Amino acid sequence: MIPDPERVAQIIRETAARELVPKFITLTSEEIGEKSPGDFVTAVDLAMEAALAKALVQVLPGSLVVGEEAVHDDRGVLAVLEGDAPVWVIDPLDGTGNFAQGLPIVAVIVALVIKGETVAGWIYDPLSDRMAIATHGAGAFLGDRRLKVARPGEDRSLNGSIYGRFVRLSEPYRRIWGKGRGRLGNVFNARCVGQEYLARLKGRMHFGVYTRMKPWDHAAGILMHQEAGGIARMGDGTPYRPAEGGHVCLLTPDEDLWQTMHRELILPALKEEAQRTES
Repeated sequence: MIPDPERVAQIIRETAARELVPKFITLTSEEIGEKSPGDFVTAVDLAMEAALAKALVQVLPGSLVVGEEAVHDDRGVLAVLEGDAPVWVIDPLDGTGNFAQGLPIVAVIVALVIKGETVAGWIYDPLSDRMAIATHGAGAFLGDRRLKVARPGEDRSLNGSIYGRFVRLSEPYRRIWGKGRGRLGNVFNARCVGQEYLARLKGRMHFGVYTRMKPWDHAAGILMHQEAGGIARMGDGTPYRPAEGGHVCLLTPDEDLWQTMHRELILPALKEEAQRTES
């Protein structure tokens, strides 16, 4: 039921070449809006999503689409992720804020979900023409190179991304990273999770903590991370499922670092948040 991954990759490339790349640095103010304060949407987001949705459904007749912009208009669309029909999950322009400011830190993310499980994913950097592809059980690839997540020899050489106000304001976060590069390395958020997933797949970043588990942001990337040998679980230790969202997800290159960060950061931060909620 999974279509040829290279055919899907070509659709993504061609759509981005037509709808996205020509607009980099040439967007006008009339083509940039906000769905909510700080949450940007551009004419490129809308054009990319419409074009990808049309083309991908043709590749897999009977499939449905969950697109970021469509969900903004109707959250009921998310219900199809647990249905029987295959579902394309599309982030047409990840890093919209960066794109609107002329920063080349963007990605196009596509996942294929069948009966609630991610079976394939594509993350594309349209400005450098780099495409990562993963299918369940077959590994993750960048071109012909099979990808493998890595951990540096020293923990202070780790690099990662950490999102979520309750995590970054927690005492363990301040203790470990409050003065910059801490005992577990350095934290850097790119405002583009697609690029962060690519960086982890290439060994340039190593861990990630995410608290807004939108399927268009994470379904493809988590599959790739796992297919490249990494560990990705929710804060309660359960597997990530695109339809369920969840409060916090931790990604690391190995089980040892996952257990360390879960014990020293995630659990204490969750406990602090629960205490604030109760008070």
